[in-house]
Amino acid sequence: MPTAREIMTPDVTCIGEKESLAEAARRMADLDVGSLPICGDDNRLKGMITDRDIVIKALAKDRDPAGITAGELAQGKPVTVGADDDAAEILRTMARHKVRRLPVIDGHRLVGIVALADVARALPDRPVGDLIDAITQ
Repeated sequence: MPTAREIMTPDVTCIGEKESLAEAARRMADLDVGSLPICGDDNRLKGMITDRDIVIKALAKDRDPAGITAGELAQGKPVTVGADDDAAEILRTMARHKVRRLPVIDGHRLVGIVALADVARALPDRPVGDLIDAITQ
C-alpha cells in the first residue's frame, strides 16, 4: 500500500503565523489552492487555514483580513499524517477528522500535503467512496 510520501504533493507553501489573512488569500489565489499550512518562526506547523476560514471567521464578521494574522485562526493541534504512514492510515485520519487535506510531517518538518484526490488516485474505488461518505455526513 502506498505511503503518504509516495502520493503527497511535495512542494508545499506555508503562510507564516504572523502574516495577515489578506496575504494568505493572495497566496491562495496565486497558487490556485483552497488551503495553506500555517507555519511558525520555528518552521513548525501551527495549523491550516482555508479560504472558507477567511470568509466565515473574518469577512462575514466584518473583520479586516489585513488586520488579522493567520496564527489567530490556528486553533488546537493540527491534524497530520506521518510521511511513512500508509494510505489506509491516511483514510482513517481523514474520516475521523472529516478533512480532505492533511499536512505530511517527517519528524517535526512539513514535507507535503496529501489530498483526497491523491488518495483516490492511489487506491481502489471502495475505500475512497467510504471516506467520502464519512467526510460528508
